[in-house]
Amino acid sequence: MTDGDREHRRLAWCVALLLRHAPDPVVAGLLERMDPAARGFLCRDELLPPSAVTLLLRDGSAEDRRRVAANPYVLGRPLPGLPSVRRYAARPEPTPELRASVRTELAAAGHAADDGRPRDTAALVALLRRHGRRHPRVPLDLLALAGDLDPDVLLHAHARGPLPPGSVEALLLAGGLPREACPALLDTRAQRSYGPSWHRPAVRAVRMGLLTCDELVAAVAPAHRTLLLGDLRLSKGLRWSLPEQAAVRGALGRVLRPALGEDPLLWDDLLRRAPAFPGTLPELAEAVAAGPAAVPAAVPADAAAPGPAPDGALARAVAALAPPPPDAAAAGGVERELALAALAVPNAMGDLAEDIRWVRACLDRGLLTGADVLWHKAPAAWALDEDHWLGEIDHWNTRLDEPDDHPAGRAARLRAEAMLAAHAAADRLLGAALGGDTAAWWRAARALPEFPGSLPELLGALVQGDSVPGRG
Repeated sequence: MTDGDREHRRLAWCVALLLRHAPDPVVAGLLERMDPAARGFLCRDELLPPSAVTLLLRDGSAEDRRRVAANPYVLGRPLPGLPSVRRYAARPEPTPELRASVRTELAAAGHAADDGRPRDTAALVALLRRHGRRHPRVPLDLLALAGDLDPDVLLHAHARGPLPPGSVEALLLAGGLPREACPALLDTRAQRSYGPSWHRPAVRAVRMGLLTCDELVAAVAPAHRTLLLGDLRLSKGLRWSLPEQAAVRGALGRVLRPALGEDPLLWDDLLRRAPAFPGTLPELAEAVAAGPAAVPAAVPADAAAPGPAPDGALARAVAALAPPPPDAAAAGGVERELALAALAVPNAMGDLAEDIRWVRACLDRGLLTGADVLWHKAPAAWALDEDHWLGEIDHWNTRLDEPDDHPAGRAARLRAEAMLAAHAAADRLLGAALGGDTAAWWRAARALPEFPGSLPELLGALVQGDSVPGRG
């Protein structure tokens, strides 16, 4: 690898670090500013976030898509060897038993189906309503039996009475619908109850590259389900990985922070009003910020869909997004102060492996939090990349509700919480300093590879217009 390649690779790494915390317009702007060599390294970077993958697949070149397809860290997108329309179109033909069942069901609903196939979109909708309560398996077979769908008829029927989550997931996977139909399928405000698979269409929409996390947060309704997507605690089945969970929380924060700010009363009001609010999260945030008169205090009891999660799940989801209280710092006295000082020294423990072991020990003892590491660790690029201070963690099987009486599970939970806390702190810090200014984000990306100080020091220098070591 030449020196030029190394420089492009480091720049791509730093851009990927920042893309994890940037709003969609900034992501698109940064991708446009990268030269072909650095963009090629970015498409293969391990840290490439979900929203950047979606925008590269949607608006990038054929070479971008080919390189993203070769990235083994990209999960679940419509790429070779991964779940896609082509994969589901190649499923075996529906069985004769299913055809006979379809014929009987359509006849009972008043639709003609002599050959066991739904004749039109209305007949297909009638079938989709009867299936797909948990998984998309049977709805995928029903789509294989149907002909071309009429999106207008389908979306009108869904708006009147939302389809089951498995049927919506099947439509996202193999319905052949235009991308513009995806947000409408995630709007389930007319639904009065829902089961344990309610989250699957939202996760699938991101995994299929149909929506970015920002677009997902703007589309899902009612608003309390959007909030719950930021704190899904599932141990099996279709679910977020930890980086995806952090990305969704970042998108939620970009909607809520400008409206609610640091006012704890507004955040409490958000939690109080969310269960009964039928609209999207941006609509709820705007209404809460406007004051009590903007959101009806009394809502009929049957107007709000009951939540699928245990009691306290919504409060936990809002607490994960709200600004930390002033007294939220970890305890530890002198030991904590020494640990914070050590973070400012690169490889303070001698090498990377020992640094990771030391940070993990501090996290386990409660001396440090993930936000502490993000604020104090130097250089700034290492603070943004948790691999440099937390090491490798299980992005799939770590349970955030693991009890303390299981030592190994507790340690894994603490590390996952530290990662999410560091991402949240970076979201707040970068959002406050750089906002939606693509040029400022680009200056940060150019300076990040060579900057020796912490992230607040880098952002302070950029905001004040000081000279920052970097590539200019």
